[in-house]
Formats: sequence, C-alpha cells, structure tokens
Amino acid sequence: MKLINESLVEVKKSKFIGLYYEVHSIEEVNTILDNLKKEHKKARHMPYAYKIGSTAKKTDDKEPTNTAGLPIYNLIERKNLDNCLIVVIRYFGGTKLGAGNLLRAYVEAANNTIKDL
Repeated sequence: MKLINESLVEVKKSKFIGLYYEVHSIEEVNTILDNLKKEHKKARHMPYAYKIGSTAKKTDDKEPTNTAGLPIYNLIERKNLDNCLIVVIRYFGGTKLGAGNLLRAYVEAANNTIKDL
C-alpha cells in the first residue's frame, strides 16, 4: 500500500485530486478509501477504480453514470496496470460542470497520476 503519484486539476473552481496507489489486496484498498474519506470529509465525490490480478472494481460515487469510475478503469486497462488503485477526489467549486466536462476532468486527473510512470 504505497502512494505512487498524485495530481491536481481545477475546472471552474472544482478541484480534482488524482491519487495513484500500488496495492496488493482488497483490504489495502478498503483501508486507503476509509483513510481518504476521513482525511477529505468535505469532498463531494470520491470515484475510483482498481485492479488486483483478475479482481477489478470501479465506482462513480454518485456522479452521473460512467463519467468517472469507468473512464478511470479504462486508463488502467489501456496502460496494462495491475495492483493499482486510482482515486480522484472532487471538491465541488459551486458550478455544475455537465457530464462532458466531468468526464474530461476525471480522466485528466487520473491520467496525470500515471503519465510519467
């Protein structure tokens, strides 16, 4: 359970914090998510995706369907990553972004965490 990289993207005052972790078990994933929820209590959404061997999961965390979790998971697949968890924490900036801008912001934040690896 190790934080590999992080990134920050701002879109219309909303902040998207991307975090990329190396993980080896679902227990590690759950521990990280629990800690992030405690640390970022004011965050509006915390979508994520992970892949550990043949086990994978993704969630939009109440964002519009397929605007966050699926695009993050697709990045994991496209880069052939394994034993990884990518979380993007969103702090709402007061302006609704719409599905297209949301999707682009989540993808950019997630991609920025893995692009230099």
